[in-house]
Amino acid sequence: MIEERLTPLVCERFLREEKYRQGHIRIINALPGRRILGLHLPEMKQVAKELARQADAREVLHAFGQEHQANRFGLAYEETLVWGLTINALKCTPDERLDLLRRYVPVLDNWAVCDSFCCNAKWALKLPPQDLWAFLIPYYHSHREFEVRFAIVMSMCYLLKEEWLSPVFEELQRIDLSAIRSEYTQLPSPYYVRMGMAWLLATALAKYPDETRSFVNASSLTEDVKRLYARKARESFRTRDVPAF
Repeated sequence: MIEERLTPLVCERFLREEKYRQGHIRIINALPGRRILGLHLPEMKQVAKELARQADAREVLHAFGQEHQANRFGLAYEETLVWGLTINALKCTPDERLDLLRRYVPVLDNWAVCDSFCCNAKWALKLPPQDLWAFLIPYYHSHREFEVRFAIVMSMCYLLKEEWLSPVFEELQRIDLSAIRSEYTQLPSPYYVRMGMAWLLATALAKYPDETRSFVNASSLTEDVKRLYARKARESFRTRDVPAF
């Protein structure tokens, strides 16, 4: 939809170096059919800020939705992410932003889009945490892989505070992995939810080690989630010397 606006910003190495291009594509790991143009996040954020400042910003967001509805893979990976980043950058009321997100979150089908959106949703810091939590709860109960990951990563980014640890941990405990559908059939299903859970727990370990260990040790989390959590903890410089259990 805005490919002509993004194409001049494509990374030169992506265009010229096959090894670099394939590595970039492999890391993103988009579903088959999703085009990858080759932009980096700073360029996408800049385009999103420009779109959000336009007088017709809301019409642009609506057009993203229409394009997706007409053809699920009509938008490139970068266009899908710019859509979300524009929602983040838009000057609007909290209610309007959450309404825009209710239409955007079901579109998520890739870890890089999901995580880049969540990590740049700084508006969530100004939202009353109870309102953010109420918004996230239905996504914890979704059967779609990236709706659940969205709830997990947003909680990790904006709700890992002492007073919210218990509710967040309780929702992790309630996730029924067997009920979540994944389109990434070559990976243990649902891989990106499992990794999201592990990432949140490893992050919690860095901030609240005693509480996190107590939860993990008493929980009924699957053994593979616990293994992934321990691996994430070992890989982080913040927790590499902190016992995971």
